[in-house]
Amino acid sequence: MDPGLRRLLTAAAEPGRPAAVVLVEGTSDRAALTTVARRQGDDLAADGIRVAEMGGATNLGHFLEVLGPAGLGVPLAGLCDAAEAPLFRRALDRSGLTLAGLPRAGFFVCHADLEDELIRALGPAGVQDVIEAQGELRSLRRFQDQPAQRDRELTAQLRRFLGTRSGRKAQYARLLVEAVELALMPAPLVGVLGYARRAAAPA
Repeated sequence: MDPGLRRLLTAAAEPGRPAAVVLVEGTSDRAALTTVARRQGDDLAADGIRVAEMGGATNLGHFLEVLGPAGLGVPLAGLCDAAEAPLFRRALDRSGLTLAGLPRAGFFVCHADLEDELIRALGPAGVQDVIEAQGELRSLRRFQDQPAQRDRELTAQLRRFLGTRSGRKAQYARLLVEAVELALMPAPLVGVLGYARRAAAPA
């Protein structure tokens, strides 16, 4: 069993079990959501909301089986990339959670992926400002000058650059969320946190 899942299940079986769990694919999604929540003035831990990294979308079924209606019955929400939406929908269908669509079930889909949502919210110029503030603008320019990148659109170059080094996605997930105006925060991030808060609220 995945170590993250084992820890989560151990916590869920204790008296302090989560009031709700937000399932995400990886570290960058978790970094983005926890930063959004902090900027909104929320303390997820105090509200009993856990953001759980699944280690990839293909692990969703295992989490649903143990945490969902047929298991511990913990209220669930989730965030996924557009490419993974069909996989999420099938897993949710099998668990009986899909209802009339993914958002109605608490699962929200990024337009393409998390990076795309943040680039769209901040704008390419704003993203480059954040990269420059980290002292990585020269690295970005070298990357853009590579033959495979020269003819690509700027947004595509930025999305690819954010994933070129281990840890960079999570680093910039936090930084870009910090830079986006709250009113312009990507709808899937705001939506999934709002759903989780409602699910975790006392009846």
